[in-house]
Amino acid sequence: MNEFKSAKEEYDNTPIPEELSERVQAGIQEGKARYRARRGRTVRRWGATAACFAVLLAGLNLSPTIAKAAADVPVLGGLFQVLTFVDYDKTEDGIHYDVSAPQVEAEGALAEKVNAAIQEKMDAHLAKARQDWDDYREAFFATGGTEEDWAGREMDVIVDYEIKSHTDSRVSFVVTFAEGWVSSIEERYYYNLDLAEDRDLTLRDVLGEDWVETCNAAIEQQIADSVDEEGFTFFFTPEEGGFTTVDETTGFYVREDGTVVVCFPKYSIAAGAAGIPEFPIN
Repeated sequence: MNEFKSAKEEYDNTPIPEELSERVQAGIQEGKARYRARRGRTVRRWGATAACFAVLLAGLNLSPTIAKAAADVPVLGGLFQVLTFVDYDKTEDGIHYDVSAPQVEAEGALAEKVNAAIQEKMDAHLAKARQDWDDYREAFFATGGTEEDWAGREMDVIVDYEIKSHTDSRVSFVVTFAEGWVSSIEERYYYNLDLAEDRDLTLRDVLGEDWVETCNAAIEQQIADSVDEEGFTFFFTPEEGGFTTVDETTGFYVREDGTVVVCFPKYSIAAGAAGIPEFPIN
């Protein structure tokens, strides 16, 4: 906490341009619009089967109702469904929660494993966001902030998902966990499932035995193509911690057209301005 307060004090003592607040607010609003546009999927709600679902996180007092809504994937070949099992949008104690979490319904152990992993990540994300907000508020008032200055401050906490592709037995989707306030944090988790064989799909499954060489060549070429006329690129060199190779832990999803897209966490191989690097493997 001492390091956090010291950093916050240094931040507060930095002269701030008059136009910064407007720019920050514009950025926040743009971010909200982008996320909500992505969530603009049409759903068919099953009101008769809705039930109370208490988020497994003490102190948040959310207890939303399960919205068992048919999401982007309906019943396909009788093998599985992807449903929105938690869906709520509310503001509480200065935190705006915009949460839409998926659940896979299928026979076998894979669906249960995936659902438990998503639930665990969601609980941890909400707990961390609550703690981050409390730490920030404590530091704010400890360094001379007033109630008047604090009024109107709000933190966005987002859980969302997007189905990238599906067949009669396979589905590829991405779950995003984001936090937006003084800084912006975003993490994505990639799920590629073969429900017929009750197992995760791997890059080897979708690209063949030479998947490492295929991915590396495509990624290296796209990084090289990103260099502008002055030699600038957002990507780090291998010596700076940039891209070297894919491996079994590398995230990916599959588009509807069958294209595999390899993904890396923000800041991992490029500057933050590059966002979350994605590389189609053609």
